Amino acid sequence: MSNKPLLNYIPALTGVRALAAYLVFISHYEYVFDGNFPHAVQRFLQEFHMGVTIFFVLSGFLIAYRYYNNFHLTKDWFKQYLKNRVARIYPMYFLLTIGAFVYYYFTHDTRITKDYPSPIGLLLMHVTFVRGFFQNLWDTGIAQGWSLTVEECFYFSAPFAFLLAKRYGKLFLQPVAITAIGMLLVLVFRNVNWYGFFGSFTFMMIYTFLGRCFEFFVGIQLALILLKKGTVRNNKLKYTYIGFLLMMVCVFIMSKLAIPKGWMAGLHNPWGIITNNYLLAVCIALFFYGLVTENTIFKKVLAKPFVELLGKSSYIFYLIHLGYIYNYLRDGINWLNDRIFDYYDKVGVDWHSPLEYDWLNVVYLFILLNAISILLFKTIEEPLNHYIRQSDFLIKNPKRNPQNDSQLIKS
Repeated sequence: MSNKPLLNYIPALTGVRALAAYLVFISHYEYVFDGNFPHAVQRFLQEFHMGVTIFFVLSGFLIAYRYYNNFHLTKDWFKQYLKNRVARIYPMYFLLTIGAFVYYYFTHDTRITKDYPSPIGLLLMHVTFVRGFFQNLWDTGIAQGWSLTVEECFYFSAPFAFLLAKRYGKLFLQPVAITAIGMLLVLVFRNVNWYGFFGSFTFMMIYTFLGRCFEFFVGIQLALILLKKGTVRNNKLKYTYIGFLLMMVCVFIMSKLAIPKGWMAGLHNPWGIITNNYLLAVCIALFFYGLVTENTIFKKVLAKPFVELLGKSSYIFYLIHLGYIYNYLRDGINWLNDRIFDYYDKVGVDWHSPLEYDWLNVVYLFILLNAISILLFKTIEEPLNHYIRQSDFLIKNPKRNPQNDSQLIKS
């Protein structure tokens, strides 16, 4: 391999986004395989929440690779940086969150508010991302959106982390200090009845940036290695395959851990936290290193144009795969299944319906959710992303080459 600088855009790492989102999807719907597979298999699939860790490590890598060597912590630079982050994350999250609370207005589905007394107040907590600091509220609204609070905390703090690393070195002292602050907050607030604000060590370590920061810093460290050394390799180890195998080992370990009372997965076991937040993050970084520096089947598949499109739309897929949109689609399939059986009764036949099997319905829903995600990406997310980046939001936009804009939109 030559020691040329990395490209600004790596298609395989976009494809990885789809892989991560689909792993999370499997972890949420593994129950449909109950009775069809051994319990050990079901528990293994239950720990595929590892997709969230993939997202966090990838975010750390991409932000550091793009900005570490060319950031200037001035007011205008920071505004432009935040503008790019808002354009990438906020529009679809805002629209889908509004949709969740409109859904609550008509249905009074308590899964949206968890009986929080002020739906409007909770909506404000969602659109400002602060609900992710409260143990009693993290899974309200778009439940999986808690991870965006973690992402936004990283986005906001990353330039300061880069500044400290450049000035003082010792990058990995930072996550130690950040996690220590999180533990101190738990000690202070865990006995305060404020909707579980930093309510427990388990919550802090799994659902907040202060507990998950190491994953981002692993990604940052990988970016620094590649920025310094490029893609030159002095060995022929297949890091792609080694990293992926070790990722599955971490999942296996978590699947064998006892699930603490009141929680949902081996992840919530103290050893699960260590495995997921630390060991798994390093294994994912090895996997990414291989994707960037090697030509493997993984890289070829993940870089294919259709997989790349799935990766670009995977953010929307992640936001809609659980919650009110999924519920409407599932209810529609159930309604159609009832109509099919009504027809069978009418004509006097005893046939099976293609919609009577829960596991097969999940496959149908998976396909439908991807189709909706691609449609929303092409018609709403991508145009809004372009519009915000080219607008005067936060900072006046200088005239840019349209070709540069098309490259920026991929970051």
